[in-house]
Amino acid sequence: MELTKQTKQTRQIKLYNVIFPVWLILFFPPVILVTLIGNWLIDSLVLIACYFIFKPHKEWNWLLFYKKNIVKVWLLGLLADIIGAAILFACVGFQDFLGLSNDVVNSISFDPFSNFLAFTLIMITMLISGLFILLFNYNYTFKSTIEDELARWKVAAFIAVTTLPWTFLLPTKLFY
Repeated sequence: MELTKQTKQTRQIKLYNVIFPVWLILFFPPVILVTLIGNWLIDSLVLIACYFIFKPHKEWNWLLFYKKNIVKVWLLGLLADIIGAAILFACVGFQDFLGLSNDVVNSISFDPFSNFLAFTLIMITMLISGLFILLFNYNYTFKSTIEDELARWKVAAFIAVTTLPWTFLLPTKLFY
């Protein structure tokens, strides 16, 4: 008798985001290979530009500066992007707990420009990722390769601003 009561009960399951948003798809195969290569290329260009703009290390040429720093810049930049994506994923996954409406969650996932709160949350998330990029590069990447603290801040800030996870703003609806 207890068994029949359980089978008659139904639970409502809500599937708000059957299609993943662009910022989340970037972290899944096969798109992750494109993401990794794209981030490497962008980080490379920005790091080389930093060398020529700020001249952070007088004794090294640009190639040596690049070789000493690119892996750390790239890996820590990916980590910062993952932190930002985790925040957005938490907003979508815990929408009821956070008190976010379906409109906000759908805008975060599909079109950030259609809702002011969604746009604001994504911008805050991008700034948090940028702050992590800045701190990671200042405290870890360039600690041993750029002795001058002001030059280290400038290079880290330039990289943080130019390599923000701008893809978080891409409207997913353009791709579906």
